Amino acid sequence: MKLTSIILFASTLLLGACAHNTAGIAVDSTGQVRVDSSSFASDINVTDISSIMVADLIKASALIQSKTSTDFRVQYKFTWFDANGYTIEDEASSWKSVKLHGMQQLQVSAVAPNTQATHFEIYVRETYSY
Repeated sequence: MKLTSIILFASTLLLGACAHNTAGIAVDSTGQVRVDSSSFASDINVTDISSIMVADLIKASALIQSKTSTDFRVQYKFTWFDANGYTIEDEASSWKSVKLHGMQQLQVSAVAPNTQATHFEIYVRETYSY
């Protein structure tokens, strides 16, 4: 029993050491910034949040900026919300991966999935490849 507990504990430590931090930076359509990883925020900045109406849908854009001199791969995802703050078709939107070269800026955009969307959030996180 004691040996089983030791093996289980050791396995947990090993698996925990392999886990990557997937926290990043979120910015909503009003410009509110939420930093979930300060180390990631020291490498990446998300600015110039804007939106326009295209027909009856919101088109959102943001500028992702690298603050490092090396290449950096990130993922971003737009999440859309209705007037009550509920997510709209969140499972339908996927993470998009982009590679930023040293100090590069990249404008990204997305269109709301339907006319019920009133505001949005963009979340950016580091991509880990194996």
